[in-house]
Amino acid sequence: MTQRRVVVTGIGTINPLGNNIAEYFTNLEKGVSGAAPITHFDAEKFKTKFACEVKNYDPAQHFDRKEVRKYDLFTQYALIAATQAVEDSALDLEKIDLEQAGVIWSSGIGGLKSFFDECLGYAEGGMTPRFSPFFIPRMIADIAAGFISMKYGFMGPNYCTVSACASSNHGLIDAFNYIRWGKATVMVAGGSEAAVNEPSVGGFNSMHALSTRNDDPQHASRPFDKDRDGFVIGEGAGALILEEYEHAKARGAKIYCEIVGGGCSADAYHFTAPHPEGKGAKKAMRDAIAEAGITPDQIDYVNVHGTSTPAGDRPELKAVAEVLGEHVYDANISSTKSMTGHLLGAAGAIEALACIFAINHGTIPPTINCENLDPEIDPRLNLTLNKAQKREVRCAMSNTFGFGGHNSTIILRKI
Repeated sequence: MTQRRVVVTGIGTINPLGNNIAEYFTNLEKGVSGAAPITHFDAEKFKTKFACEVKNYDPAQHFDRKEVRKYDLFTQYALIAATQAVEDSALDLEKIDLEQAGVIWSSGIGGLKSFFDECLGYAEGGMTPRFSPFFIPRMIADIAAGFISMKYGFMGPNYCTVSACASSNHGLIDAFNYIRWGKATVMVAGGSEAAVNEPSVGGFNSMHALSTRNDDPQHASRPFDKDRDGFVIGEGAGALILEEYEHAKARGAKIYCEIVGGGCSADAYHFTAPHPEGKGAKKAMRDAIAEAGITPDQIDYVNVHGTSTPAGDRPELKAVAEVLGEHVYDANISSTKSMTGHLLGAAGAIEALACIFAINHGTIPPTINCENLDPEIDPRLNLTLNKAQKREVRCAMSNTFGFGGHNSTIILRKI
């Protein structure tokens, strides 16, 4: 079967660095931290009192009161990012085949806040249980994909990929494959997460996974630094419009880049810790490179998972070095989680957007807050520390890994 080419023709986001693409890209280049004290709830009793929250968000600017009752915050973010991306793509919904347009939307957790609130209401209630009729549809992770399809009438493939922090990379790979295989022409793909809430922060605190640098939140997410003490939780959404190349070209669409490969694997090792030798990560990267039909020396930028944990940062960088060989010293590497925090299931989506920024602006977003490099990390690596760097990017590779040993890698190419 002849496989079709897949390009990106629309992008959108709402995340801790900006409520649209322009703001996000500007702050990526500037090296801005999105971390600040938590405002979504009173975090005084928690070990971690800060997060990377979306700023200046008012749902009333986007939805009416009836809609807000139906949408958990993760769905609100999804609809905002997807709407931006569809508008950016300039798709004419009256001309495209809606049965060939689909949505694959990802979330690692879904409506956790809705679940928590309903359980609180039940626990505090009287003799008769009272639950909202919107409780179940607000909570389930697949509902965002459903609402996006309803808004635009897209009748093609429609579902949610859930693989913890690898979720939206898996979703992008699935959307890419549907178009390559001729089962769709246009796909909305991306992810959203709204997990800055009591059960999420409390749960990650109990695992000792989150930074507790409460006196200096903006410098808490510090991948590769010897003094890092955990990740910073983030929230928001990223959306990409994937389109068959000839279809995009025929309508004169703006094309940001081409998606050329994806790789997926399992560590088969531990339920939360990555494999210490990065075995699964290496397989995902090698499979993505092979599928892309490129050689490792064509990859100019690697957006690593880079969560700011010793258990994750070290083996990933060693895996990248093994996969790229000596070329690794010519490539740029960075962790944009140093700025955005970790958006869990939405991480892959906003990091794919960071790769698109690098490809289209010839600028590598930095890894901020690395002041004292971990002595176990190869100092010859160009980790793009603390300041953006200019260079042409032919191909960018983005890694995301999730609890359960899930690994996913995508490769984007300049066109």
